[in-house]
Amino acid sequence: MNEDADRTDRQFALMTEIRLIADRLGIELWLRGGWAMDFFLGEVTRAHKDIDFFAWANDARKLANEVGLEGYAPCAGPHPGQQLDFTKIDEELSFALLADNPQGQVVVAGGPFAGEPWPTGMLSGPVRTLRDVSYRVITPESQIEIKLMMPIWVPGRPRRLKDREDVERIRRALESS
Repeated sequence: MNEDADRTDRQFALMTEIRLIADRLGIELWLRGGWAMDFFLGEVTRAHKDIDFFAWANDARKLANEVGLEGYAPCAGPHPGQQLDFTKIDEELSFALLADNPQGQVVVAGGPFAGEPWPTGMLSGPVRTLRDVSYRVITPESQIEIKLMMPIWVPGRPRRLKDREDVERIRRALESS
């Protein structure tokens, strides 16, 4: 087996484990980033360096406690009110934390971007399954917006070729559906 296939297998094992933890705790999770795209498309399109989720900030403490008990080690990342980062078996996982503002918009929960809105309707994406693992994914339109806007929202973050390629894949899938 090649290194990319091994990494993909490890990441699927972790996604399965996180799904079981979230279900046991009654925590809602959404895939975001490259894995959200792959689940939406119904195929693994490339090797991924990490697994990205959205979770509600009010679930952060119990989620962090439980994944810690399952051997996930916390690691440095953005402000802990904004995102929780972990590693296990040399794989990175991040949980960007969400809150609602008084207008009912989904916003960044904490850190320097606290209160900034995420794309409207982002959390209404479909449940998709790959390799017998099911997750709700953020809407493909939100995925496109986030990939296009991240270098603007986070000054200094470069535009990446993989983001441009991902946007094109999602757009093609939306056009053909």
